[in-house]
Amino acid sequence: MKAMIFAAGLGTRLKPFTDHSPKALAEVNGRSLLEHNIHYLQRYGINDVIINVHHFASLVVDKLNENNGFGSTVSVSDEQEALLETGGGLLKAIKFFEGESDFVVMNADILTSLDLGKMIDHHHKSGGMATLAIMKRDSSRQLLFNDDMTLCGWINNGTGEERISRADERKTKFSFSGVQVVSANLMKNIPFSGKFSMIDVYLHQAKNHIIKGFDHTGDLFIDVGKPGSIEQAERLFS
Repeated sequence: MKAMIFAAGLGTRLKPFTDHSPKALAEVNGRSLLEHNIHYLQRYGINDVIINVHHFASLVVDKLNENNGFGSTVSVSDEQEALLETGGGLLKAIKFFEGESDFVVMNADILTSLDLGKMIDHHHKSGGMATLAIMKRDSSRQLLFNDDMTLCGWINNGTGEERISRADERKTKFSFSGVQVVSANLMKNIPFSGKFSMIDVYLHQAKNHIIKGFDHTGDLFIDVGKPGSIEQAERLFS
């Protein structure tokens, strides 16, 4: 199985660090987020990875070259001309996954104890087009799932805006953890191009296909998006 790590973002919440370095190279206990997550994937037998780059792209490439991909075979998807967000980034890199039935996609700026092996097994058994790691935790924007853990929609808790894909009466809010297992056909027949979010893809596909949630509430999880979160991550992750 192959994987993609999203590492192209500007990391504005992590300023001033990201004024001179990409967020993916922020260090937690002496190791970059990128290294942490490449090693995380290795623990589940995933050693073939593509990483998208934009902000200080050359620094990411240099770090990978200096460390021989941290033990994995690493390809780079270059977005220096235009930052494509998560959905556009995956679409640009989709040829990397030719011949794969499923693959893993994750954000570079998260650290978690999620059992990815169990999540992959759950994805295979569910028959869904994608499986999203989700948790019960506070977040300004959340995904809505029915009792069968099928994606139904999205909500902005601040504005009350909702985007509904399935009209199930009973919906539960979960926060997305930035880890997903997707089937190869996820990005087919989508009405998006250029710059767009994976959330747009999931809400579109959920209208006619099954997108599942994998609840890993209780696992360690941190979105390393600002300096204070790095200090917290260093207490939780070695």
